[in-house]
Amino acid sequence: MIPGLSLKRLPELKSRLWYTLLFLAVYRLGIFVSVPGLDLALLREQLSSMSDSVFGIINLFSGGALENFSMFTLGIAPYISVSIIIQLLTPIVPYLDSLRKEGEMGRKQLTALTRRGTILLALIQSYFVTIGLERSSGLVLDPGWQFRIASILTLTGGTAFLMWLGEQITDRGLGNGISVIIFAGIIARIPASIASVFELYRQHEISGFTVIFIFVFIVVSIWAIVFFETTVRKIPVYYPSKKGSIESLAQQQHFIPIKFNPTGVLPPIFAYALLAVPSTVLSFGQSEMLDTLRAYLTRGLPVYEVILAALIIAFTYFYVTLVFNPEEMSENLRKSGAFIPGYRPGSETAKFFEDTLYRICLWASLYLATICVIPETIFGYLNVRPLAFVFGGTAILIAISVALDIINQIQAMIVSGSYEDFLKSSQERLKSLKKQLYRRNLT
Repeated sequence: MIPGLSLKRLPELKSRLWYTLLFLAVYRLGIFVSVPGLDLALLREQLSSMSDSVFGIINLFSGGALENFSMFTLGIAPYISVSIIIQLLTPIVPYLDSLRKEGEMGRKQLTALTRRGTILLALIQSYFVTIGLERSSGLVLDPGWQFRIASILTLTGGTAFLMWLGEQITDRGLGNGISVIIFAGIIARIPASIASVFELYRQHEISGFTVIFIFVFIVVSIWAIVFFETTVRKIPVYYPSKKGSIESLAQQQHFIPIKFNPTGVLPPIFAYALLAVPSTVLSFGQSEMLDTLRAYLTRGLPVYEVILAALIIAFTYFYVTLVFNPEEMSENLRKSGAFIPGYRPGSETAKFFEDTLYRICLWASLYLATICVIPETIFGYLNVRPLAFVFGGTAILIAISVALDIINQIQAMIVSGSYEDFLKSSQERLKSLKKQLYRRNLT
């Protein structure tokens, strides 16, 4: 923050802040608008035993909406899924790749495709969620097509409304709207998770030393994630001037920043979603063999965590291969006349980018696997598994990434506002100085 700067002097920041809080308040209110026809107490009881399934992931990203079977039960999970699919298909499908290269007009068409795909996927997911609830004995009070149609329309409409709400936050509020909605859902679950720790302490299931260790570990984890998420590798790039002298060459030096974690939170999301599929399938059957398999695929246990780490590492390399194109990066530098010192433009520069990206990818994949595996293992060992859904892996990574994005946007607006104030004060001083000079000339 800049000393002496307040929201009164930054009307745009104040307006965006209030819009963001208003839209999030609407979202949180909608969490408690339940679809009629369900035994919610029995639903919450069953969800507590299915936390490792797809339903647990849906409940996490919807901010607990599934527990109430509210209109926002699906949350923006369909939008995220469709966005990821389109993002992964763009380099492969020529039509999508051509839209990406068309600029603003192509971006609007990709956004329209994402919206249509979101509605279609929400209809499919809401149907299967409704059927799954009907097959669970005692959950649906009056099963039938009337309940199905009402649930499908309500859940799909809730997803469409959240998609619109996210776009409004992006345009009028702070940060990326979809990410902010996920952030709000995760943050809303923190008080209940912390309360569960103190409840375990009150019941003498964990010691006071364990409680202190848990909170110290959470603080250290947050610090580590912030450190790595803000770390960048600066690749020096030179733009030679017409003079060609050493001094002018040094003045044209720039950097290409590559984040330490260039893939963001997508690899853990892919890994958790893939591991949730067998857990979901196994939860619908009852046998000794299925119980054994479920025990192995429980979060916090060694088999689950080893598979999770391997999937995160694999998806990290897969995502980097799809998104980053070393040849294209090298060609863009060559067209602009820039070069990387020590490497010839063309294939040699492309090879440098490829080697650099894979080295960064190696450390990023190990970092993501560590962030996801270590907290879950520790929380599972300490018997405080509810914390793993808020302070472990994907949830805390998303929350910190969104918070950093909002902070950067606020800082940019503050700097812009202080610069405008500086220009205004300079202009006023210049005018007063001109008046003083004019009066001296008259005298």
